[in-house]
Amino acid sequence: MVERTLPMASNPQPATRSRRLPDWFRTSLPNGQQQAVFQATKEAVKDNRLHTVCEEARCPNIHDCWASGDATFMIAGQECTRGCRFCAVGTIKAPPPLDQDEPEHLAQAVASMNLRHAVITVVNRDDLPDSGADHYKQCLAAVHARSPEVTLELLCSDLAGDLDALAHLLKDSPLAVFAHNVECVPRLDRTVRDARASFAQSIAILAEAKRLRPDIVTKSSLMVGVGETDEEIDEALELLKQAGVDLVTLGQYLAPSSKHLKVDRFPEPHMYDVWAQRAMDLGFSGVASGPLVRSSFKAGLLFRKTHDPTNAETMPGAYVRVAERQPKPPTPLKTDEP
Repeated sequence: MVERTLPMASNPQPATRSRRLPDWFRTSLPNGQQQAVFQATKEAVKDNRLHTVCEEARCPNIHDCWASGDATFMIAGQECTRGCRFCAVGTIKAPPPLDQDEPEHLAQAVASMNLRHAVITVVNRDDLPDSGADHYKQCLAAVHARSPEVTLELLCSDLAGDLDALAHLLKDSPLAVFAHNVECVPRLDRTVRDARASFAQSIAILAEAKRLRPDIVTKSSLMVGVGETDEEIDEALELLKQAGVDLVTLGQYLAPSSKHLKVDRFPEPHMYDVWAQRAMDLGFSGVASGPLVRSSFKAGLLFRKTHDPTNAETMPGAYVRVAERQPKPPTPLKTDEP
């Protein structure tokens, strides 16, 4: 495998100098059969006129995931109505109309890629009355109709806090996982996220999703290195667990460009193991934690391991913890006795 070093992110101390990425920020480029799968995935995305968050957000794991046949599709447009300071996705005030053919194109792509678990993420559509909820519902339904064996994960927006739109989206949904990222600790909302987003609003969406559909796994993600303290990470994890969130991921923030929010720190890799254990101690059913972990990284694997802790698949580059499940007691035999 060919190693590559990720593009260097800026560090604000001192402001006039940049700092080399730590040695552990290395990924492998695919070759041989993996390269062929990577190319096939890329062509499937292009042929169906789709966008992926893997490309738009410049994810460092794109080669690893695509070479494994995994991709996170981004629907409802290529640009977002919000301008979070950490995000590489473009911002636009008045996006083009929704593509009415997108549900079918998405379904065709998923069917052609031999996936077990498909992650569908969205841009914010604050310009729409329902923030795009009905379009997301149509996309999920189309994929499920074409590929019912594929488990579906939606990485959703906060729908502008509209709980009615959320209820419409989740009603009779074939979703296995409903994910929404809080991104950072509460104190840093205004530093990191668009003014229309907040930890409180995100938590409300996650809690309501669990209330409406307790059968669906809920998931969220935290970035590390945007100015938080270790204590604030613990507090944020507690708030997520109180909201009924099942799965959580933690990963290092990397600035997409010099115009984005600067990286505050690079915690040593062992800290991600500490945070993973902390999450499990709080009662999460699963956690993926590591410098290169992103919310959708190996999402299908985390979902499968959460449902089956004996799953032997590995997730290199991440500390993975899943809750041990006690075997169900045998069902008592029925007798004719009263």
